[in-house]
Amino acid sequence: MANSKSGDKGLRAIVIGMIVFVIAVTGIFIYFDKKPVTNVAAPAAISKVDGSGLVFNPELTNQIDIWEDFQCPACRSFEAINNEYITKMIVEKKAKVVYHPLTFVGARSNNGVNESIIAANAAACASDEGKFLEMHELIYQNQGSENSGRYSKEFMIMLGLKANLTSAKFQDCVSNGNYDDWTEASASFAAVKNVNSTPTVTVNGKELSRDTPDNEYNNPVKFQAALAAAGIK
Repeated sequence: MANSKSGDKGLRAIVIGMIVFVIAVTGIFIYFDKKPVTNVAAPAAISKVDGSGLVFNPELTNQIDIWEDFQCPACRSFEAINNEYITKMIVEKKAKVVYHPLTFVGARSNNGVNESIIAANAAACASDEGKFLEMHELIYQNQGSENSGRYSKEFMIMLGLKANLTSAKFQDCVSNGNYDDWTEASASFAAVKNVNSTPTVTVNGKELSRDTPDNEYNNPVKFQAALAAAGIK
């Protein structure tokens, strides 16, 4: 009888050990599947600690993270409503702001060209010349319908001229897609953070509320109140 009990205990130990092993292996595969891509050409202003996002005021503590897709109509609306205030927070050094360009919309393109990547790359190229905010605004102001072909490399170069981006370096960066792979790094970090819609905005790690139609994304008073509650004003 004692031998039977010992055998049962041994069997249970083996089964438990196998379960632990399977969970560990599964966890490793999930980790590597979601692990952010980092070894790619990227604009100088990125922070790998912040998921390879484009960072303003990295020395500050209070942090705003903006996950966006340049072809996303809701992102354009958020930018039109709140961009001026966000820019003010950047210029006046009231907050660390991290932009995470994503490519959800362009990934569904039917014309074989991911226009979200083209736009994100152009914004990154502008960042290298200190013109990200200007290019960011212009891209949204000139947003067309999703995957319509409007966001071509030639169109981005033309928008760059409006932001006084006239250098051959900028134009080559856009034409050659220097930072196309960097957009994958941003997307892989979004997966780690379970960001699955755009825009998604977090303030010191807390996501803005979408509870009502008149929420912190599309009501500037509520947006600024959310920042103020986090000490950003």
